[in-house]
Amino acid sequence: MQHTFTKALARRKFLLIALVLLATGSGVWAYRRWRTPAAAARYLLGTVERGTLNVTVSGSGQVSAANLVEVKPKAAGDVVSVQVVAGQTVKSGAVIAQLDAGDALKAVRDAEASLASAELSLEKLRRPADALSLLQAEHALLTAENSKQQARDDLTKAYEDGFNVVADAFLDLPDLMTSLNNILYDNTLDGSQWNLDYYVNAIKAYDEKVFQYRDAADAAYQTARAAYDKNFSTYKAASRFSERAEIEALIDDTYVTVKGVAEAVKSAANLIQFYVDTLAERRARPQTLSTTHLNSLNAHTGTTNSHLLSLLSIRNSVQSEKEAITAAERTIVERTAQLADLKAGTDPLDLQTQELAVRQREVALQDAREQLPDYTLRAPIDGVVAEMNIKRGEAVSSGTVAVTLISPQQLAEITLNEVDVAAVRVGQKAILTFDAVEGLSLTGVVAEIDTLGAVSQGVVSYAVKVTFDAQDSRIKPGMSVSVNIITATKVDVLLAPNAAVKNQGSSNYVEMPAAQEAATIGSLTSVQLALPLRHQAVEVGLVNDESTEIVSGLEEGDRVITGSVPSAGTAQTQNASGGFRIPGLPTGGGGGSR
Repeated sequence: MQHTFTKALARRKFLLIALVLLATGSGVWAYRRWRTPAAAARYLLGTVERGTLNVTVSGSGQVSAANLVEVKPKAAGDVVSVQVVAGQTVKSGAVIAQLDAGDALKAVRDAEASLASAELSLEKLRRPADALSLLQAEHALLTAENSKQQARDDLTKAYEDGFNVVADAFLDLPDLMTSLNNILYDNTLDGSQWNLDYYVNAIKAYDEKVFQYRDAADAAYQTARAAYDKNFSTYKAASRFSERAEIEALIDDTYVTVKGVAEAVKSAANLIQFYVDTLAERRARPQTLSTTHLNSLNAHTGTTNSHLLSLLSIRNSVQSEKEAITAAERTIVERTAQLADLKAGTDPLDLQTQELAVRQREVALQDAREQLPDYTLRAPIDGVVAEMNIKRGEAVSSGTVAVTLISPQQLAEITLNEVDVAAVRVGQKAILTFDAVEGLSLTGVVAEIDTLGAVSQGVVSYAVKVTFDAQDSRIKPGMSVSVNIITATKVDVLLAPNAAVKNQGSSNYVEMPAAQEAATIGSLTSVQLALPLRHQAVEVGLVNDESTEIVSGLEEGDRVITGSVPSAGTAQTQNASGGFRIPGLPTGGGGGSR
């Protein structure tokens, strides 16, 4: 029993020691593998070269058994001329018909004018401020400052005029209030009662409405009297040297007082006139003094109206001049900023914005000009006119079969998806290869593109016909054919390998060896480099399967990093294509050549 236990303990110790040794060895192995200095990495190199870049779209199909090509206009319009007849032989590019291009020409003229305007604006931004512009800006600022000072002076005068208007009102108001008080509350009509009561008692038997007039006249007078007494007290305490706020409040209070007095005058006149009219209806004669009262009240009405107009006018003047000062202050701020901008020069952001506007106008003009050829219907191939479907004066739509040609040339019929076909145009060059004839490569031209696509299992495809530039007896109808259509070509441009171009956000860059290392690399295709690598921002253009056009940022002969390969002790690797995005690569883009 004891012996068995001892053997088990020895076995466990042995197993524990083995595990420790294994863990230690693994750690050392991992450390050596993962901690290899970054400088040990070996990088693949590419060279920036100058050449021709072709962007292509690829498709496959068969050699056609029937050499019929349907010619369709790309634009809609009225046919202004037809220049071929059925049975006529035509050459590729010959004009078949002309559509009315008036609207397209107008679009070009408008785009040219828009571009010219944008270019003028850009040129103006690029020019430094001249002496005349600075002088004009300084003059504008001085004018705004003068306007503010003038508004201040006018406001001062408005307050002075306002006090004068108030003073004029109080020249008349005391006498007017006394006269109004005498008319209503004196006993000149009957020594035993107020005139107010006399007018009521004289006609109350005829019309009790007189009590309403009496109450209205009495209430209006009491209201006017209270406002007048308070206003008059404020006026006596004020002077021309009072604070502007006090003068403005005095003008407002006096306006309210005069309006109340005018209402009291009106109410008193209404009472007396009702008395006169009621007696006149009954052919009774009113007291002569009532006519005197009405004449006085009519005069008081003219006086109060005149003061109300003056007070209202001066109130508006004060408000208008205050607003003029505020407007002048805003203008001063604007003119000061404009002058500072002129002295500082054009804002880089404004310049970039206008440069972008020019580029947009250039693209719009290019688009408008590219539409013009669509109004001229041309033969895409050599052939014989088999059928004419249009006449002069007819309106045709894009996609309508205008002419059917019989071609002596062989045709290839291929299909393209909806993304690729958008880049294809009639007349574009193509390269054709054949499965049945190894090594044979023929050139051709796009002759026809279907306007309507065919839908199969949710995928839209379009038929495209390509004519052969040369005949080959080995090519038979029905043979399989692969076609690369050249959709864009750039000649004599800088080209970098796609694997070298990376992007970060909306910008692109390449990684390059440090300057001192680049000088020793020569023509090597891979090299061991020390980190960090140098990042160089680039602007890219067209892209095909192999190369990217470099618009700016690099020069011919520059060496760029296209990937990395394992070095001794380096665990992590990156191949030439892993982790890199090819900017602008068209969907389905075919091979390119230089």
